Amino acid sequence: MKTLKDVKVGETATIVKLHGEGATKRRIMDMGLTKGAEIFVRKVAPLGDPMELNVRGYELSVRKGDAEMIEVN
Repeated sequence: MKTLKDVKVGETATIVKLHGEGATKRRIMDMGLTKGAEIFVRKVAPLGDPMELNVRGYELSVRKGDAEMIEVN
């Protein structure tokens, strides 16, 4: 299983499934990270946390822990 955390800078991925439960999953979905959305990884902070993404035409920063819950291909 490949997660968003595994995607390298400059690569594009598509969300396959969201893992997690309750409020955490809902928060991820509210940010526009839903099944089928294309994600472009713009950059990653020096220590790997957070990641800066382009999703649905806007920029978004996501923590490494949240990125592990997003399955991509």
